[in-house]
Amino acid sequence: MARTICQILRGLVCLLVCGAGAAAGGEQTPAAAVPSATATSWPLPRANAQAQGVAQCDLPPQPQLLWRLTIDHGAFEATPVIVDGTVYLGDMDGTLYAWRLADGQTLWSRKIGSGFAASPAIRGDRLYLGDIEGKFFAIDRHSGQVQWTFSAEAQIDNGANFWEDKVLFGSQDAHLYCLSAERGELVWKFAIGDQIRCLPTVVEDRSFVAGCDSLLHIVDLWRGQEVAAVPIEAPTGVTPAVLGPRLFFGTEGGVFFAIDWRAAQVAWKAEDKGATQPYRSSPAVQEGIVVVGSRNRRVEAFDPASGTRRWSFSTRQRVDSSPVIVGSRVLVGAADGRLYALELATGKEVWQYQASGGFVGSPAVADGRLVIATDRGVVYCFGKSQ
Repeated sequence: MARTICQILRGLVCLLVCGAGAAAGGEQTPAAAVPSATATSWPLPRANAQAQGVAQCDLPPQPQLLWRLTIDHGAFEATPVIVDGTVYLGDMDGTLYAWRLADGQTLWSRKIGSGFAASPAIRGDRLYLGDIEGKFFAIDRHSGQVQWTFSAEAQIDNGANFWEDKVLFGSQDAHLYCLSAERGELVWKFAIGDQIRCLPTVVEDRSFVAGCDSLLHIVDLWRGQEVAAVPIEAPTGVTPAVLGPRLFFGTEGGVFFAIDWRAAQVAWKAEDKGATQPYRSSPAVQEGIVVVGSRNRRVEAFDPASGTRRWSFSTRQRVDSSPVIVGSRVLVGAADGRLYALELATGKEVWQYQASGGFVGSPAVADGRLVIATDRGVVYCFGKSQ
């Protein structure tokens, strides 16, 4: 109740200050809305702040290759983002690219960092991205010009997320960082017992960090302090996906968890008693189903409420790439370069494409197109041919 009252008062103060500024002719720049996937955009690597991995547009039943480009000596491990008809992605050599979604034409490219394993994230006119030396950048997405930088103490493996007027990211230095999105000033940092390799998921005023310290951390975003920690039996670098009061992710121990984040306790867990391999694929979730890839060479679907396994699809190689739900299908890449489309309800394969290289990064889906890149520097765009 106290926080609710404080939030109301804070909102009233903001309205009064902004109104006074406007009346006086002062320039007031409201914070950009927290980004989320739309029919024409994919601004975060897992679609929205809850990391649900669900597209807001459809794809044709048999997607056609619309364009393909190869970056000489390139290697991509991250997921693209798409905003205003432009695709953005960082290379492992530290070059950031902007391509036109319509035809793959390069709009600009800049050598900015030491190497990008992390995916970009876009809010407003800025792109936010961390590199393998721990430097975090805010970049003008129209020109590629760096606006500000902030230095963590170790590699940044995954994308950024947003809350209020802040930007959040984790580092292998075992800290979750909260910065002013406008200026890059440190608001707070929160330490765990080992590396952070996941994207910090955000719901309401909470962030969820699945850590290499074998704990799921629930962090109060107002204070930068831990509310609770749930033991998860093994390390993980997987980004939790949230649906209602539950979040979902797998671990290096080969166990897939559903955690009630309000109660801070395990709701259910699923594990294979056979040849158990780690989960390095982040799940996609919507009402009635959660889908994830596994190093057991499978794509699996569970009932989010009970943990009952709905179906399992066998692949020829491990699946580290994260699935994306697109209408009645789920699309996911494997380490051997196969891109699969499966029926969401049954797991039946309905389409496949063999790419050059393997997939570590995941698909981005917007405007009726899917974009994905391989670890050999090849970028693919699929959709409906004209």
